[in-house]
Amino acid sequence: MKRLASLLTCLSLSSLALSAVPPPGIAVPAEERVILEKGIAELAGEIAALRKELAAKPALLAELPNVEIFHKSADWALRFDEFFEPKQIATAKDHLAQGMARAAALRKGETPWNTQTGLVARGYRSKVDGSVQPYGVLVPETFAAGAKRAPHRLDFWLHGRGEKLSELSFIEGAQKSKGEFTPEGAIVCYLYGRYCCANKFAGETDLFEAMADVKAHYPVDAQRVVVRGFSMGGASCWQFATHYSGLWAAAAPGAGFAETAEFFHSFGAGKEPPPWWEQVLWRWYDCTTMAANLANTTTVAYSGEIDGQKQSADIMTKYAAEEGLTFPHIIGPQTAHKYHPDAKPKINELVDAAAVKGNELYPAKVRFTTYTLIYPTMEWVTITGMEKEWERADVTAERGADGTVTCATKNVVTFTLLGNAKGVERIGKVIVDGTSFATPQPAMRASFAKRAEKWLLLGDAPMAASPLVKSPAVCGPVDHAFMSRFVFVRPTGKPLNETVGAWTKAEMEHAVRAWRSVFRGEAPVVDDTIFLTDNALSKDLLANANLVLWGDVSSNKVLAKIAAKLPMKWDAITLALGTQKVDAATSAPILIYPNPLNPARYVVLNSGPTFREQAAQNNSDQTPKLPDWAVVDLRTPPGPKWPGQIVDAGFFDENWK
Repeated sequence: MKRLASLLTCLSLSSLALSAVPPPGIAVPAEERVILEKGIAELAGEIAALRKELAAKPALLAELPNVEIFHKSADWALRFDEFFEPKQIATAKDHLAQGMARAAALRKGETPWNTQTGLVARGYRSKVDGSVQPYGVLVPETFAAGAKRAPHRLDFWLHGRGEKLSELSFIEGAQKSKGEFTPEGAIVCYLYGRYCCANKFAGETDLFEAMADVKAHYPVDAQRVVVRGFSMGGASCWQFATHYSGLWAAAAPGAGFAETAEFFHSFGAGKEPPPWWEQVLWRWYDCTTMAANLANTTTVAYSGEIDGQKQSADIMTKYAAEEGLTFPHIIGPQTAHKYHPDAKPKINELVDAAAVKGNELYPAKVRFTTYTLIYPTMEWVTITGMEKEWERADVTAERGADGTVTCATKNVVTFTLLGNAKGVERIGKVIVDGTSFATPQPAMRASFAKRAEKWLLLGDAPMAASPLVKSPAVCGPVDHAFMSRFVFVRPTGKPLNETVGAWTKAEMEHAVRAWRSVFRGEAPVVDDTIFLTDNALSKDLLANANLVLWGDVSSNKVLAKIAAKLPMKWDAITLALGTQKVDAATSAPILIYPNPLNPARYVVLNSGPTFREQAAQNNSDQTPKLPDWAVVDLRTPPGPKWPGQIVDAGFFDENWK
């Protein structure tokens, strides 16, 4: 236990030089604290009662997050010292009153927030961690109760950096401010984006979960969806524009950043160059690497002429030009970090024109570039296997007048073409890198695989049984496990040695704290013993969740069960992983791998999200810090950058070897 105390003390001391994100709040007067605690407890009681009462009414139960967001906003602000201004105490009281009013309406089977126009605060329950996440919507007056509701244009707005943007502050803003752009007749969705992570990782998933909730309650025209943002939100917008370009009628980033190395001055004087694997992992979120995908949407960039963040549009212009692409870059004259009033009408003119036109349901040509199977799909093309992940992969697919689809590929071993979902277009003749195929009958799907440098139409020839292979569902690295449902599995047994036991305990506690502060959720935690018996929870978790196993092969019973099927050897004497064979008394592994108990999901050893406190100081540094596996020397205590000294780290190949 002395070792554990030492580890925690070192982590705390090494973090003191950094600004806390979020920062500490103000003191709450004792009498106000009593009032807030009482209101929070009362609303919590109402929510618990409603959860029971509505158990047999799933449609109404699904509306409960629209009550819970108000409890979370007040509760977290009080519990975690996140009141940043005295006036926010009154805001918390107002949120508790709104929560009670919504709870009373829901008890009567009413959901007035679903027919309200104007600014509305809403919430959904995330599948990632079970947390309630807020978002805001601006509902146009055309969405009047009882009126025939035609599908509406949907605009996403991605906010800038705000270290004090708690749920309390966000919801208050979502109910009071319409923001920079309010297109006539459009639904505007204001994303919380999991707080201050530039919509990365769980913040990226937030957009799609919020979109699903919006579509469940409002009529949305899927061909007229626009994504916008400014500053940190501009960076997020570049990310969505390049990684998911086929989804948008238009993308309009303002300021922000588009990559890490140049914006963050990663190789500047006095800076230690990042390790090779971290540089490789920049390709996950660097938009410059995927600039070719802008061919699939309309992009309208904005910068202030004297804004340092003009760099993002400038560098994207350069990389787009290398792909033969151009886009409008509107510049506010002599303007710093804000929109110039004369620029906004120009931006709106271009974005509105693209939104009126809408993106094509089934475009004749698709250009698709990716570096990872995390992003496998563009329009009707899905890459399901790469020759080498983290190197550039391309598919260009073009449908001719006679319906023939011609494809050119690079660094791809398997891919699928989809027909029009409405059945208008089907896959018939296909030419892949010069080889012609004809499906027996025009189909809604055609899949191709390269074997011995020859393309095969799957179904034409039997394929040999494949061992584990990287796929869009399981491709690594470690951080990918935290973009979908996960659970921390706590060890209950005796560790191999005190040092490793203390480190894994401290690291799990650190990961739980970091998940709350960075991604605004409570990481789900279960004991390893629940997997010892056949029960509903263990079956559900094995089938649907990524298991994050903390501990070692002695302390964690799940890890002990699967250790022989993982690509490492670990006993009380030696840890062997990758090219390393190290002392097990002072070392520990971090890795991600298909779960041997369910290879469609991950198992992760001893790690939460891999960026730590230091990266929170600059959003462009919030990138993955570890690849598929790493060996940690525990003689160096955890700090704000690393969980210890990284002795070695690397990627598994396409067959998880």
